[in-house]
Amino acid sequence: MLTAISVARDCGMIPPQDRVIIADALPPKDGQAAKINWRYADNPSKLSGKPAVLEVQISLDDKPEEQKAVEQYHFAMSGKSFAVITEHFQDLLQKLVLHGTVFARMAPDQKTQLVETLQSVYFVGMCGDGANDCGRAHGGISLSELEASVASPFTSRTPNISCVPNLIEGRAALITSFCVFKFMALYSIIQYISVTLLYYILSNLGDFQFLFIDIAIILLIVFTSLNSAWKELVSRRPPSGLISGPLLFSVMTQILICLGFQTLAFLMVRHEPWYETWTPESDEHNIMNYENTTLFYVSSFQYLIVAIVFSKGKPFRQPSYKNPFMLSVLSLYVFLFAIMLFPVPEIDEFLEQIVCVPMKWRLTMVFIVLANAAVSVLVEGGLDWCGSRYLPWLCCRRRRVPKARYMHLAQELRVDPDWPPKPKTTTEAKPPSLPENSSYQIMSTS
Repeated sequence: MLTAISVARDCGMIPPQDRVIIADALPPKDGQAAKINWRYADNPSKLSGKPAVLEVQISLDDKPEEQKAVEQYHFAMSGKSFAVITEHFQDLLQKLVLHGTVFARMAPDQKTQLVETLQSVYFVGMCGDGANDCGRAHGGISLSELEASVASPFTSRTPNISCVPNLIEGRAALITSFCVFKFMALYSIIQYISVTLLYYILSNLGDFQFLFIDIAIILLIVFTSLNSAWKELVSRRPPSGLISGPLLFSVMTQILICLGFQTLAFLMVRHEPWYETWTPESDEHNIMNYENTTLFYVSSFQYLIVAIVFSKGKPFRQPSYKNPFMLSVLSLYVFLFAIMLFPVPEIDEFLEQIVCVPMKWRLTMVFIVLANAAVSVLVEGGLDWCGSRYLPWLCCRRRRVPKARYMHLAQELRVDPDWPPKPKTTTEAKPPSLPENSSYQIMSTS
């Protein structure tokens, strides 16, 4: 046990100024109940004039100050003690693993029980020399190449723990999934808005217009998922699910922006002096009209705008300009501006567009597109800025109880006057005859 504590101090798991509490649990014997003897290990930094270990600095900027002050003690126990505590002190088990740092001489089944207990409090990563050590953890690292494929379908051939940062960088894949989901939601909504407005005048988008949007625009934007992870790991936590306030609010605001600008363009073109009221004919496809041409160009740019807005980089992913995404978007921007400002008869005929649209209105559509892009970028940036600064404060004001289990336990222990246990004390298990809601007793011993 003392060797394990010394190793933990040398590798920085236990800072030099922190206390180590050894939990020595004894099973029932001679009619006596099971008990835990608490004793404090000597702190080398207090015995010598200077610290005996190298202190590792870990930045957790989003951690409250009161939580930092609590983490000044660590529990250490052996495999036998852990087995007794698991059987007779279930009410203490989560409190012990909350600050448990050293678990020495653990049997394989006890390691499994420890990982399962930790999973009730934390998300757990386990590193071991075989599949039986890390197979049950949320993230397992096996240093044995022979058994790695049994532990998980994702394996690393590097025989050390340097893959841990790569494992944490999986948050970039989560953010990428959210970005793709948000874009596909906006893609459907933007097209739905265009079709709905055209249905109002008994028109619709043409078949080749749908084909152009689905192939030339949507397929090229899939490069947005190629962003790699950011070069540094940050303490900020990404959204944990699709049904979250910031993500849904971002999608809703972009929907309203797209709806507003498409409706604005649809109404403005109908009030132009050169506009001719279009009458649908039963023997035509009812496509070639000023409203169709206007909404097609505006909506095509909106697909590109939301793709750029949702393709976020820092703090979880690399910027989008480092992959082919930006090149494909710029190419589409140039092509759309070219055919909108300098119409080509063959392209307009293929897309079933009206060629005789005045240049003044084409320039007006350019200003509408630029205004749409500016508003979308500013609103999304404002949501990110406000969310990172005011959303945590609002959540703290609204919800007093932390959502994470380990934070909830830490909050309870901060107001518990009997925790952590005092040195040279004993905690006895509850006698079988006592009610289930009776508490354990702490008695002083010499």
